[in-house]
Amino acid sequence: MLQNNPELKNKIDLLWNKFWSGGISNPLTAIEQITYLLFMKRLDELDQKRQADAKWTGETYTSKFEGTWIPPEYRSQPKPEKFAVDKCTLRWSEFKRLQAKEMLLHVQSRVFPFLKDLNGAESNFTHHMKNAVFIIPKETLLVEAVKTIDELFELMERDSRENGQAFQDIQGDVYEMLLSEIATAGKNGQFRTPRHIIKLMSDLVQPQLGHRIVDPACGSGGFLLGAYQYIVTQLALKAGAKDLMPDEDGFIRTSVAAALTDKAQALLAGSLWGYDIDTTMVRLGLMNLMMHGIDEPHIDYKDTLSKSYTEEAEYDVVMANPPFTGSIDKSDINESLQLATTKTELLFVENIYRLLKKGGTACVIVPQGVLFSSGSAFRGLRQLLVNRCDLKAVITMPSGVFKPYAGVSTAILLFTKVWGAKDEVTEPATKQVWFYDMQADGYGLDDKRSKQEGYGDLQDIVSRFHGRNSATDTDRTQKYFMVPRAEIVDEKGNYDLSISRYKTDFFEEVLYDTPEVILRRLIHAEVGDVDEAELGNVKSGIVRDLLELKGMVE
Repeated sequence: MLQNNPELKNKIDLLWNKFWSGGISNPLTAIEQITYLLFMKRLDELDQKRQADAKWTGETYTSKFEGTWIPPEYRSQPKPEKFAVDKCTLRWSEFKRLQAKEMLLHVQSRVFPFLKDLNGAESNFTHHMKNAVFIIPKETLLVEAVKTIDELFELMERDSRENGQAFQDIQGDVYEMLLSEIATAGKNGQFRTPRHIIKLMSDLVQPQLGHRIVDPACGSGGFLLGAYQYIVTQLALKAGAKDLMPDEDGFIRTSVAAALTDKAQALLAGSLWGYDIDTTMVRLGLMNLMMHGIDEPHIDYKDTLSKSYTEEAEYDVVMANPPFTGSIDKSDINESLQLATTKTELLFVENIYRLLKKGGTACVIVPQGVLFSSGSAFRGLRQLLVNRCDLKAVITMPSGVFKPYAGVSTAILLFTKVWGAKDEVTEPATKQVWFYDMQADGYGLDDKRSKQEGYGDLQDIVSRFHGRNSATDTDRTQKYFMVPRAEIVDEKGNYDLSISRYKTDFFEEVLYDTPEVILRRLIHAEVGDVDEAELGNVKSGIVRDLLELKGMVE
């Protein structure tokens, strides 16, 4: 991660400072404009790489910068071809050589409109880019930004060569660093999920090629990217990849899908779906996935809790960190959601249950209050998870995981849908719940979140979960243990899922030496091996004081 590469981090800080001093001080606006530039740069590099690969392998590849392009505003003209632009001039490597004034005009009037029109008029990307605006106001800012991004990519390439990490993964770190600036205050309870927590959740769920995967509150697409990287990595390992090494969090990951067949690529790209109610985040999510090699991401603007969203039992996997502490208009809540509440942290979990196919699995982050709060909607949700789902795991996380954005204590819920919403439950689905008390995630739990030595509990959680056993995971003084359903369902119908209810605190008895022994040791440390009869002759004031204390306790 970037904490381990201060040069790269400093370059990103420099880029931020240039935008701030250039008049774009709103973090969300700045990240949009920086993302457009990163996208232009990466689009050119990926296109040239694919051209070179095709030439080497003999495959056919049509460059995105081949031929001419007619800006949309001229397409209805009698002779639109008169306004055609040579696509080659729209490459980053071409326009960066222009003089400042000419570059700004060219990017504003040609390159950015081409970017918005990239996948054709009917594409999802073009639809969501329709209202995007390029607002870098100054020639000098654009020139400086282009120069800094070029230097940033050189550093990423060098880091890739020296440390053996895939370039796309380093780029992901850089992009996550930029995205982190958005959530400085945590708008509407939304907080960026740390990438190592996303990797942990992917390893718990283990999504497979062919699964339909969704995040109903996807933000910048982190969970979709996490699922994509997990699947690509597993396919690469099955294909015999030998050079993939654990990252700083102990996970083996790559974004490079070059070994996949065209059919597998298409299947994988078509299996990732995301929705968000923020149009800016939809655009950022689309570009985030496109920069990682997914040409046509399925990310859309939609309120998945509203009456207008009608999907049900469509997905094999749901991974999400839905908004906390928010609420929505009661009149707009989808009628399929039965919990009598407007709290988004409850409605999203119920909605995730609704989205799952029978046999589908969800991995969701919730505030820990969901595990034990006594309100009827809270109890109703827990009853749903225990009776209609196989609630496999409750993993509590320390409050510092979401710093510096929030100090809220959270938990991961992992459950598989067994009974549909309209099914009569003839037998409760959950038999045992596996609990784990995460105490460290490999990073400091203060606002700095500096990388610590080791992986914290991350790898232990993965191995313990997949090896869980109701016969052996019984010691409740440990971090992990199994609890039978009969204990969770109490006579009041609370379905309490807080780990503190079941965990047994272990106090190890510590035996200390007696005061006499301690004082004798201190005296001999001061004067050496002197016979006790001769200690009275020692003139040291410290020894006299120690002897006096010794006499008082004997």
